Amino acid sequence: MKKIATFFLTLLGLNFGSACSGQNYESQNVKEFGELIKRNNVLLLDVRTASEFAESHIADAVNIDVNGNDFIKKALERLDKQFTIAVYCRSGRRSANAANQLAKEGFKVVNLTGGINAWTDAQMPVSTQKLEWDAFTTKNGKTLKIYSLIHASLRFIYADKEIQIDPVGKMGDRITDYAQMPKANWIVVTHEHGDHLDKAAIETLSDANTRLITNQRCVDILGKGIIMKNGDKRDESLGDEQFTLEAVPAYNITEGHTQFHPKGRDNGYIFTMEGLRIYVAGDTEDIEEMSNIKNIDIAFLPCNQPYTMTTEQLIKVARIIRPKILFPYHYGQTDVSGIPAALQSDGIEVRIRETLR
Repeated sequence: MKKIATFFLTLLGLNFGSACSGQNYESQNVKEFGELIKRNNVLLLDVRTASEFAESHIADAVNIDVNGNDFIKKALERLDKQFTIAVYCRSGRRSANAANQLAKEGFKVVNLTGGINAWTDAQMPVSTQKLEWDAFTTKNGKTLKIYSLIHASLRFIYADKEIQIDPVGKMGDRITDYAQMPKANWIVVTHEHGDHLDKAAIETLSDANTRLITNQRCVDILGKGIIMKNGDKRDESLGDEQFTLEAVPAYNITEGHTQFHPKGRDNGYIFTMEGLRIYVAGDTEDIEEMSNIKNIDIAFLPCNQPYTMTTEQLIKVARIIRPKILFPYHYGQTDVSGIPAALQSDGIEVRIRETLR
């Protein structure tokens, strides 16, 4: 009788052993798991090793090795308890261990029965492209996922709406396949340089309903777009989703560098989504106007001379605007590894994403 019961529970995608042992997480089969991860309030977690993840993984998964000594520490840093965590490994055993640990920390967790082996046996799609994302919750409980794509390219999913910032399809040997992403509701571009403005990527992401927002120079180059200049502010809405977009100055001040980003031409942007404020600085140095930027929750600050800031300038700016979470981005070959320790006593959490180099 027990074998029969276990058989039917397995068909339903439930984990009999977990239920009997009091483990506080659910297990689902491939079909159910595939439907689950389509939801915007779900975060996908691969708990295999980095080398296994690099070979192939389910698209949009973040990778934290469950056998690493700092698994829970990293999970608490990267994962938001407002989201359901969909976890998998190779066969389901390591992910069951991870699910148990996460559930004890207060996460709602669903484990993929059979792991990625079952996923691929069912001919479900996998990816080799590395994506890094972070998830946040607005004051009214809506979700925001921020994908760190390449260099200065970011993707926001706000509730179920798509916002692409400075989309660029290729940087050196790194490629972002925008054809695999939904059409953008908004595309926001800071300025005209090739590592920020990519006409092909914009065309791939656009349909008749996409709103392209940028500065005058980019509109001149592209022949289309909504112009914002330094100091402009717009209220954007689509369906039930709305946010405020502010264009702020971004320029060079170091002697001999001002030709790269002259004052008054390029934009940084501040997004305000139900009280959550995100500052995407664009290409800039530590300019005086930054003293007017207040109440920032998340900041993306550039760090590579001669085009943007030194690490010392970035640290100075962080102490001026005081974001809760700071992402160094656009940092190329600059060593940003010392920034977290430098700002630790300031209460600023620094998150370094390798894809933003």
